[in-house]
Amino acid sequence: MSSENADAGNEYEAPVWDVVVVGAGPAGASAAYAAAVAGRRVLLLEKAELPRYKTCGGGIIGPSRDALPPGFELPLLDRVHAVTFSLNGRFPRTRRSKRMLFGLINRPEFDAGLVEQAQKAGAELRSGVTVARVEQHGSAVPDRRTVAVVLADGEVVLARAVVGADGSASRIGAHVGVKLDQVDLGLEAEIPVPATVAEDWAGRVLIDWGPMPGSYGWVFPKGDTLTVGVISARGEGAATKRYLEDFIARLGLAGFEPAISSGHLTRCRSDDSPLSRGRVLVCGDAAGLLEPWTREGISYALRSGRLAGEWAVRIAEAPDAVDARRQALNYAFAIKSGLGVEMAVGRRMLTLFERRPGLLHAAITGFRPAWHAFADITRGVTTLAGLISSHGMARRALEALDRRGTGRAG
Repeated sequence: MSSENADAGNEYEAPVWDVVVVGAGPAGASAAYAAAVAGRRVLLLEKAELPRYKTCGGGIIGPSRDALPPGFELPLLDRVHAVTFSLNGRFPRTRRSKRMLFGLINRPEFDAGLVEQAQKAGAELRSGVTVARVEQHGSAVPDRRTVAVVLADGEVVLARAVVGADGSASRIGAHVGVKLDQVDLGLEAEIPVPATVAEDWAGRVLIDWGPMPGSYGWVFPKGDTLTVGVISARGEGAATKRYLEDFIARLGLAGFEPAISSGHLTRCRSDDSPLSRGRVLVCGDAAGLLEPWTREGISYALRSGRLAGEWAVRIAEAPDAVDARRQALNYAFAIKSGLGVEMAVGRRMLTLFERRPGLLHAAITGFRPAWHAFADITRGVTTLAGLISSHGMARRALEALDRRGTGRAG
């Protein structure tokens, strides 16, 4: 499928891949799968050796499950039927559901499984490979239909389309010009616990609305290990670290040695941030796509990755820059009309949460429709945006709180 590929001066004809995907996390694996299923020659590049650890709570909500490749078996470590909510350790209340709310996974197994699905579809994986940059003009590029992916060792990989899925510090995102307007710091500890402690947490998670504006903490049970983490706005590093330490102590877990302690910055795109440049698309964290309030990113990675893979196929087939641009704009429209709408509502929820965490806690623990809305969103029955648009009461409540919040801020 790839052909007229090389500079006439070359001694041999370098292959041109239809689609090269940079980064083998959920976004990249989904993009590679989507392009490979369409019958294209796909190369998936990953700088780490798989499987590899990733700082992440590992919650698989309904939209994530619905975006998985057909037949994908989720490596669930627990199924959540109950949520305990607390307000900086106070006023705890547990809400329960007969049906599963969401599942919990470890990222190394989950990500490796997605890559395996992409490989089964025909994608080729090269791990332990670092991408230095991409070039769409210059001596490394044989023609206007080709992108050069330059590796750290100087090797050049040629492609008709490139998908950047290389995480929140993305080199491909820098090439595209991704702009970010919200950066948060997540800290997490994987804490092995005795069976008696694990049993107490089985099937139940804790969400604690934290002491800094917009912050919260979580406990996710995964067999004999608890994933305990907190997140807050960047710039509050010392306070975020103190929150995690206090949170762990308050839970009675300070005596257990974490197997892993890690940190990670999440970056959320600004509304006018580009999603493409020439024949290069970005998705997932590389595009700054995540839910602004909860900072949930797996479902955004899976959904945007699949769209990026589908549109990368169209860009690969584009005979000229005009058609490539048209397909890239279609990709941007697909992202903005779906995930972008959800992000806009998430930003409003974050603003409300920053100003009135106590009100949110009271609503979700004491107002049954609010709990049902939370459950429906986690199961994938609806989205935050869908809930606001289809339920007049929810829309009016958010608008009223918007006005009240603005008044308080003024």
